[in-house]
Amino acid sequence: MAYSELIKNFQRIRNYMREFYVYGLKSREEYRLKSARSYDNERRRIESWIGSYMSFRQDASGKTVFLSVDSRHIPHNPLHRAFKAKSFTDKDITLHFYIMDLLDGGGVLSTREIAGGIHDRYLSRFSGAFFPDESTVRKKLREYEALGLLRSEKRGREVFYQRTDNPAFRLDAWADALAFFSEENPLGVVGSFLIDKLGSPSDAFRFKHHYILHALDSDILCDLLLAIDGQRAVELAVKSLRSGRDYRRTVCPLKIYISTQSGRQYLLGYHYSSRHMVFFRLDAIQKVTAGNVEKHYSKYLEYQEKFDRHLWGVSTGPDYNLDHIEMTVHFGPEEEFILRRLQREKRHGDVERLDAETCRFSADVYDAAEMLPWLRTFMGRIVSLRCTSQAVEDLFREDLARMEALYGGGGDAVQ
Repeated sequence: MAYSELIKNFQRIRNYMREFYVYGLKSREEYRLKSARSYDNERRRIESWIGSYMSFRQDASGKTVFLSVDSRHIPHNPLHRAFKAKSFTDKDITLHFYIMDLLDGGGVLSTREIAGGIHDRYLSRFSGAFFPDESTVRKKLREYEALGLLRSEKRGREVFYQRTDNPAFRLDAWADALAFFSEENPLGVVGSFLIDKLGSPSDAFRFKHHYILHALDSDILCDLLLAIDGQRAVELAVKSLRSGRDYRRTVCPLKIYISTQSGRQYLLGYHYSSRHMVFFRLDAIQKVTAGNVEKHYSKYLEYQEKFDRHLWGVSTGPDYNLDHIEMTVHFGPEEEFILRRLQREKRHGDVERLDAETCRFSADVYDAAEMLPWLRTFMGRIVSLRCTSQAVEDLFREDLARMEALYGGGGDAVQ
């Protein structure tokens, strides 16, 4: 198989790039998705896009390749380049230039006129050239209309097309906005395509916490957002990140949740079969197929709003039952910032001030175990902790015991 920089199946590239970046540090012999030859071809293809960000190391198991980036030194996400290498045939590229040239200057032509113009103005001058029929031209015109390159207007039984160029629009004035959007927005790859049209792109921004990996899910996210906007059901092709098992789920997509700690993205949807709200990690979704318009979308959206009131993260626990948790916190006379922090980070919980130096945080959540990392950040100020889930209380006290064994006793115990 000859090596080519262009790709047809982006899911395969997504899998390889995740192996390099997320799971990483695998040698050629350890990689099992495809043959060793396929591994070499995919690795070279990825290197052609982001070679300056790839590193390797040699050990007893062999040569391992991985991505190595420093967010302080990269103004633009290098993973966006993977979306700019879509393959095409000779006929695709030929039709592209002929169609765009025929419609240059604001021309408005019907499908029949475009097909005839391609033959008369261009192909008739070459011997042995292929001659696309009107059906082929019509399909290409519809594809370009879907991409936003053309607009159509029906006149009687014929459809007329013209280009959507807007030469008066000055993209340069948006250079900084595009630079920020391309790195901060979940669909920043759109901004990256626009940046490519600038003569001198802006590099004004650097990001301390730069979750570049999730750019690989941009096409999946776009399909889900279109389905949400159209209030359509979707069929998801999902690959379990733990077992590797493939399965399908039909859901009504409602909201996209993005973690501020890891940048990880989730879809929350109503699963028709189980009649429950279910989260799906976007990096586990292989394909999104839009279905029919959901007539009861507003009803499911109301379910989501009620469901969201008891979410801390994205875990629903084993049985969708609520855990009640209460934490009493002490702060000094010059430490009002502790109270302000609780009020800022309480999410759907409540903060009650008990006296000048004590307050109580309480919440009813589906899975209180999700809160433990956050609760630990108040260690040393917690007066008491109570939870209806005994397992959560026990785990918290075990953490305290291990910390005491490691650092020695001291201070008041948590009740």
